[in-house]
Amino acid sequence: MPDANPKPWTETTIVGKSIPRIDGPEKLSGEAKYTLDQNLPDMLYAATVRCPHAHARVTKVDVSRAAAVPGVRAILSDADKDCNIPWYRGSRLFDPHCRYEGEEVATVAAETQQQTWDAVRAIEVQYEKLPFVSSMVDALKPGASKVQDGGNIVQPNNFSRGDVAKGFAEADVVVEETFQTSCLLHTPVEVHGSVAHWEGDHLTIWDSTQFPFTTQAGVASALKIPLSKVRVIARHMGGGFGSKIDLSKYTVLAALLARKTGRPVKYCLSREEELLCVGNRPAHNLRLKAGVKKDGTLTAFELRGNSEIGAYPAGDSAAYLVRELYVCPNVKTEEAPVFINAGQSRAFRAPGFPQSAWALEQTMDTLAEKIGMDPVEFRLKNISMVCGVDGNKPYTSIGLPQCLREGAKAFGWTEARAKAKRDGPIVRGVGVASGMWGYLAPPISTAIVRFYADGSVNLNIGAADLGTGTRTIMAQVVAEELGVPMAQIEVENADTGTTQFSDGAGGSKTCMVDSPAVRTAALEVKARLLEMASAQLNVPVADLKLAGGEISGPGGNPKVAVGRLRTLQTQRVVVGVGTRAPHPADKAVRPFGTHFAEVEVNKRTGEVRVVRMLAAQDSGRVMNLLTYRNQVLGGMTQGIGFALTEHRVLDAGTGKMLNRNFHDYKIPTAMDVPADLTVLPIDPHDTEVNSTGTKGLGEPALVPAAAAIANAFYHATGVRLARAPITPAAVLEVLNAKRG
Repeated sequence: MPDANPKPWTETTIVGKSIPRIDGPEKLSGEAKYTLDQNLPDMLYAATVRCPHAHARVTKVDVSRAAAVPGVRAILSDADKDCNIPWYRGSRLFDPHCRYEGEEVATVAAETQQQTWDAVRAIEVQYEKLPFVSSMVDALKPGASKVQDGGNIVQPNNFSRGDVAKGFAEADVVVEETFQTSCLLHTPVEVHGSVAHWEGDHLTIWDSTQFPFTTQAGVASALKIPLSKVRVIARHMGGGFGSKIDLSKYTVLAALLARKTGRPVKYCLSREEELLCVGNRPAHNLRLKAGVKKDGTLTAFELRGNSEIGAYPAGDSAAYLVRELYVCPNVKTEEAPVFINAGQSRAFRAPGFPQSAWALEQTMDTLAEKIGMDPVEFRLKNISMVCGVDGNKPYTSIGLPQCLREGAKAFGWTEARAKAKRDGPIVRGVGVASGMWGYLAPPISTAIVRFYADGSVNLNIGAADLGTGTRTIMAQVVAEELGVPMAQIEVENADTGTTQFSDGAGGSKTCMVDSPAVRTAALEVKARLLEMASAQLNVPVADLKLAGGEISGPGGNPKVAVGRLRTLQTQRVVVGVGTRAPHPADKAVRPFGTHFAEVEVNKRTGEVRVVRMLAAQDSGRVMNLLTYRNQVLGGMTQGIGFALTEHRVLDAGTGKMLNRNFHDYKIPTAMDVPADLTVLPIDPHDTEVNSTGTKGLGEPALVPAAAAIANAFYHATGVRLARAPITPAAVLEVLNAKRG
């Protein structure tokens, strides 16, 4: 049995190369079946009546007209005993107390999608409208309307080390600023949706979920049926960014409707529903105070903040980077999530970290300017080499110094700062920001590799592929160890009925958790093949080598084609099972990154244009250079949206969301993203993190992007704009204020 934590690779031949995705032809041809593509015989369609008010109580639901609509086969509301399912905190599936616009009131199943919406419009609902709060500012006012019975403030999350008062007293420079970020929406290409089908008492759900096994457990619990009777399939996904981690009501409703009608039910949200009610990145209001000595030594950080989490418990802490990224002996953070009458926030690509970087990295630039130090050098001086939240353990590797140094060199940092144009109607500047990702779940994963007598391979893993290329990377690991062409590897994934358990695709952990399990499984297969060859060639296993479909002894002889191993031909298949070894007990594992940006600001119109960006990322070993670049380019693009264009708009008079469409919710397009985007992988050759040397990329690729743009804006204009997004109107306001 091979070691569950074998020695890391040195040089590789397949892993690390730019290999096209193995599911590319499926997706290009349209053969890849997403949840929205699942069409079963005799299938019904579902849609939901949603509360049109920010805060209301349902006093009556009359479905009589809807029941008479042609094609309607079932209607669910709070009157159905099957719907008495607990949800959120102190609420239920159809709660008469609706705390945000979009909350579910009743759901219909009909023969066609058009008939379903006809029935939705025919349901008559009477509401008692209630007072509401649509911002954390309003929610914190004395006498504000209560979103939850206990009030609008969630239990604060506090942290401290050292003595911040002493730290500020020791500082030569103290700065303090309030930073604000807006509520952002996930906007995956594939909307949320489920298809539910009962066969007897067994339920199969095709679901657009990042966590199929979590969905399986949630549905089983909600319906009070055994896990063994619930199967969740999520083979292909069109993005999630964290919004598809949690179990959503539509999945349970599809299952209830399918059980009630005895027919399959498809329930996929519209784009408007997608933007309204399945998650967001909450807005933050952060007051950060920082102290520094003239020599660049940080003395104190004090962060106070609130986050706007919606109507139900959730939260994104924006304190992690303040506590951990830089060496600072005196730190105090106080955060309190705030309820408002809006959709609940959900994890969104590095929850809390981009907001944290927005405040911290702009503050770092301000401190550097005050003491006359280059921003890159200032960061280099203060990098923390230990993980405070993990008992001051040293990191398995920390490539942040290289990210700063090599990134600055590749970007031409010194030259670009010297050439900054700060006069005239159009000005230019450059900025830098760093970050890290701090989430680390238990490394739970099992993989099975089946090597067949014809030399083909089946890889069985539970991990979902959000569109990041997980299936391709895992196939590369198998190809690396077994020397099998990629075309001969079939990957079976994300099916709770046929694949092995994986915790789910989130937290930037899929590659770092699942790839070592896959490698161990492949090594077990390799060991079995070498044992077969040893017996057949009469050569010790230690003297044999597997390469190019052959097993050979010293000097290349004797040798035998793998397909001609007599034992393999007899048993037809060799099976290897791999699990993931625990994280290092005495070290901390974290990925890091630094982004550089150059922006152009039109002082007459207020328009901000990102001219170029460079991202230097330490995420350990690059598993596939092509998908690596795609991940980082996506992170920079989302960072541009965070910094310049994206924000949810709630009407102050009604509490309704005003921009729930792609026309009014401004995600960056090809016209907003510069052609000059550079990705610079930094590999610290981590031999302790795991057997594949990878640390996770998806979330750290976003964390510093917006802050780098904000710092570039300041460098160009000399004005600090601490509220995101930096819109033309906001730019003109601060520039006019500067001119008096």
